[in-house]
Amino acid sequence: MSKYITQTRRFSLLFLCFLGVISGVQAQDLQDLIQLGLAQNTNVQQADLQYKLAVEKVNEAQDIPNAEFGLGYFVLEPETRTGPQVFKASISQMLPWFGSITARENYASSLADAQYESIAIAHRKLVMSISQNYYELWGNMSEQRVLQEQLKILKRYQTLALTSIEVGQASAVDVLKLQMRENEILEKIEILKQDYLAVQTLINTDLNREKSVVITITSDLEMPTETSLEFDEITDLHPELLQYDKLYESVEQSDQLLAKERAPMIGFGLDYIAIEKRQEYVPDNGKDILMPMVTVSIPIFNSKFKSKSAQNRIQKETYKIQKADKKNNLISILDVAEKRRASARISFKTLTNNLEQAKYAQDILLKSYETGLIDFNDVLDIQELQLKYEISRIEAIQSYYKQQTIINYLTQ
Repeated sequence: MSKYITQTRRFSLLFLCFLGVISGVQAQDLQDLIQLGLAQNTNVQQADLQYKLAVEKVNEAQDIPNAEFGLGYFVLEPETRTGPQVFKASISQMLPWFGSITARENYASSLADAQYESIAIAHRKLVMSISQNYYELWGNMSEQRVLQEQLKILKRYQTLALTSIEVGQASAVDVLKLQMRENEILEKIEILKQDYLAVQTLINTDLNREKSVVITITSDLEMPTETSLEFDEITDLHPELLQYDKLYESVEQSDQLLAKERAPMIGFGLDYIAIEKRQEYVPDNGKDILMPMVTVSIPIFNSKFKSKSAQNRIQKETYKIQKADKKNNLISILDVAEKRRASARISFKTLTNNLEQAKYAQDILLKSYETGLIDFNDVLDIQELQLKYEISRIEAIQSYYKQQTIINYLTQ
């Protein structure tokens, strides 16, 4: 069990260190959420209990058959030379063949080892789930900030429009268009607030606590500046693959146990018969009978063992195919995640350039107001483009980090 505790702590430390690989600019709160999740998440707790149950089955494997005690009273006392038999007491104990208990222990241990990988899988999935939802909240808050900034710009445009109306350079329709645009942005903000609460519920569910607990995002993510992206590969050490290796090993241990079960069982016993004395004298008058016994249980009909052996061969082949299928699936997921991560970098670069140009166009419009030439249709078009680029930039950053969590789940 000390091995289990040590390895569990190692998993926790691994995932906390792995957060630093995702981003150096994250605030501590994400790590706090993950630590809390590892301690409270119901899936992790369930995997932990299943492993402890499997470990207990190793102790169960040390069991041997019950000793048998018997006591009989002779209603009709059979006569012997030394006297009538009164009662009979017996005790017997069957013992498995040499090495059978060890084989059972090895089989149970192999099942526990396979179950242990479920803890690693639960840890990885929890880290990925909390991290992705955390980035979802970050994107939501970032979009709300952008929309709030756009509201300030629209307020400024409305002031310009009202001033232009006074000098006859704009109409009331321009003001109404700006106000309608403002209403649309206010609507988006309210929708984002509801979306934030929904994702917050998902994180709180992972943390096994009340859904209304407020989660505040304090980190400010940025697109990493590295010029090249490393592409990793799936290894057989991934717990979702390693689990199949452990299950395969358990079937091999089952074969060894089956070989021991085909062997005989040896029993040792002792019979005691109480003899009552005869009235007349005879040699050894009333002498009790003590009879040691040895028994052997031989499995003559072995069709069960042949069937079990065939089942094991089929099961091992099944695990081989399942592992190959799972590995192909993980490889495809990794490939998609790496390409989407690269796409996010490309999109971010293009969107950043477009955003700079949109801001430059906005500055030109504001300067044109000084000369009395301002078209509020152009103002709305530029404002909408700028908002589009800002939101898309946030989505690109968010996508990058969400894809990175998938890559880390598969390769770390």
